[in-house]
Amino acid sequence: MARAFFIVLDSVGIGGAPDAERFGDAGSDTVGHIADACATGRGDGHGRSGTLHLPNLLALGLGAAHRGATGTEPVGLDAAPARIGAWGHAAEISLGKDTPSGHWELAGVPVAFDWTYYPDTVPTFPAEFTAALVERCGLPGILGNCHASGTTIIADLGAEHMRTGKPILYTSADSVVQIAAHEESFGLERLYKVCRVARTLVPDTVGRIIARPFLGSGPDDFTRTANRKDLAVTPPAPTLLQRQSESGGSVVSIGKIGDIFAHAGTGEEIKTAGNDGVFETLMSVTGRDLDNALVVANFVDFDTLYGHRRDVAGYAAALEAFDRDLPLFLGALRPGDLAVLTADHGCDPTWRGSDHTREQVPVLFAGPGLAPGDLGQLAFADLGATLAAHLGLAPGDHGIDRLRSGRLGTRR
Repeated sequence: MARAFFIVLDSVGIGGAPDAERFGDAGSDTVGHIADACATGRGDGHGRSGTLHLPNLLALGLGAAHRGATGTEPVGLDAAPARIGAWGHAAEISLGKDTPSGHWELAGVPVAFDWTYYPDTVPTFPAEFTAALVERCGLPGILGNCHASGTTIIADLGAEHMRTGKPILYTSADSVVQIAAHEESFGLERLYKVCRVARTLVPDTVGRIIARPFLGSGPDDFTRTANRKDLAVTPPAPTLLQRQSESGGSVVSIGKIGDIFAHAGTGEEIKTAGNDGVFETLMSVTGRDLDNALVVANFVDFDTLYGHRRDVAGYAAALEAFDRDLPLFLGALRPGDLAVLTADHGCDPTWRGSDHTREQVPVLFAGPGLAPGDLGQLAFADLGATLAAHLGLAPGDHGIDRLRSGRLGTRR
C-alpha cells in the first residue's frame, strides 16, 4: 500500500510571492539571502563560514526551484536540474502569512476569511479581553500587552513575572495571542489553563493562543522550553489529514502538527523537541511497516530559533545540518513511497522586523521511481492534491495532482 510523507521545513521560503508587496515583503528571500550572506562573509559566526553547502537539497531541485521563483541563482544555490527529484515553486492564496494558513492550504484548505490581528499599540489587546482573563483565571494582573519578540520580552519581563505572578501577554504580526510564564514559579498546567480560557475569550478568527513556558533564574539564563502548546482553531473544511483519517488510512503527526491542525484528523501525534528530535522521529516512523499511511512532520527550528531571531548564521547551519541528514531519510523510502519537502511561508533573517515574510515555497518531490522534472509554478493546494491522489483519495475542492496531470509525466 502507498505511503506519503508531507515534510514542512518551517519558514524555508525561496523569494517574494506575487503579492508580497501587499504584505510589505517585496524583495524578501529567505534561502536566497542566506546564501548571499554566506557567500559574502556576512554569515560568519556561530561556528560556520563560507558558501552555503546544500548538495542533497540541490539534488532534489532546491536551486532550480529558487531560480524559478526569483530568476536569480545566488552562490551556493546551483540551479542545475534535479537529479533525483521533481521540483517546483508554490504561491499561497490564503489571506495571511501565518503557520496555520500555510499548513492548511498545503493540505488542501485555503483560508478565505480575514484573521483577527492586534494593533501595534500599547496596550494591544482589548481591555474587555484582559479583564475577563484576569478575573476568570484569578490572576493578579498581566504584563506586556504589546507586540514583541518572545525571547526579548521574556528577558525584559521574566523577573517581574516571577516576582508578581503576572503572566506575560504579547502578540506579533500573526493572528496570535502568546502567553509566557515560568514553568516552575507559575506552573505549566496553570499556564495551559490560562491559555484554554483565553481561547474561549477571543473570536474564532484569532488563529492561535500559544503557551510559551520558560525556565531560568534571570534574564541571562531565561530559556523557552519544549513544552509550548498551540491552541488553534479548527480548519474550516476537511484537510488532507482529515480525509485520510476518515477514509480508514493512518496518519502520523510529528512535532507541532497536531496543534497546527487543532488535532482534527491528526491521528497518532508524536511531540518532540527541535529539528534533531523531529528527524529522529521521522526516521523511526519511516522504518515502521505502515500501510496506507500519511506521515506529516514540521521542522520548527528554522522559524523559531533562527528566522524570527534574525540569525543568518544559525539558519544557514540548520539548513546544512538538515541537508547532511537528508540522505538517511531518502534512503529509507520504499517502493511506492512518495515524499514532498516544502515550507509554509518565509521568515527571511535578513529582513526588517522579526515576523514571517510572504514568500513562495519550494516543492521538492522524491521517491523510488519518480521521474525527475520541472513542475514549474504550483499552488499550495496542489501538494495536498498530489499526495491525496497517491494515497488513493478522491479529489478535494482545491488543487490538482501535479505528478499525474501531464505536467511532468508518470512514475517510472
